[in-house]
Amino acid sequence: MSSLRQTIFGLFALCTAMAVFPANAAEDEQAWLQAIAQGPVSGDIVYFAEIQSRFGRDMGGLDQMLLRPAIGVKLSDRLTVFQGYAYVRTPQSVGGETREHRSFQQINWSLGKVARGPLSSRTRLEQRWVSSGDDMGWRLRQMIRLAVPLTERSGGVSALAYAEGFVALNDTDWGARDGFDRLRSFAGLELPLAGKSTMELGYLNQYVKNRGRADDVDHVLLVTLQLRR
Repeated sequence: MSSLRQTIFGLFALCTAMAVFPANAAEDEQAWLQAIAQGPVSGDIVYFAEIQSRFGRDMGGLDQMLLRPAIGVKLSDRLTVFQGYAYVRTPQSVGGETREHRSFQQINWSLGKVARGPLSSRTRLEQRWVSSGDDMGWRLRQMIRLAVPLTERSGGVSALAYAEGFVALNDTDWGARDGFDRLRSFAGLELPLAGKSTMELGYLNQYVKNRGRADDVDHVLLVTLQLRR
């Protein structure tokens, strides 16, 4: 029980920390729905494929759509590397839309267990091309994720928390600026489904650093379907 109390207290502290943001930030309430399929292809070759819809402007309309497939190699039980592609379509409030193409390299690393739950790291390096400009943008993303079981039995409900920082590595003619870009922090539950699949449900806070205008803070209801083979 002490471990469970510590987990609940830790998640409460994380949620409290996520609610702190600059007083002049522009806020929005959003809902993000995503499905991720993943599994083996042959031998040590693995894949994942993700589709995501983000509804913004107080959940009043589609804010962004994302498709992201990748192929990878398991180098060990703890380390997997991927090469992937992402397509992002973003409708504009003034009409039209921007389209983004990304190539990315990713490292998934299992760091061990904390409070009986898996602690993992995901590092992603992106090369980005956006339809409103000609430059290629480089961006580095780093995530730390922890899922702590809330029951003694295997395959039960887990408390889930993660944080992901984004850093742009160069300036571009379509608006990216070198330096800190954004931070995403999540707290919620991981619910078991059939087989190895799970559903993740919870609150995500996204803080976006802007230049020349107020920063953005998005309060997101995030639902993720993880389909594992």
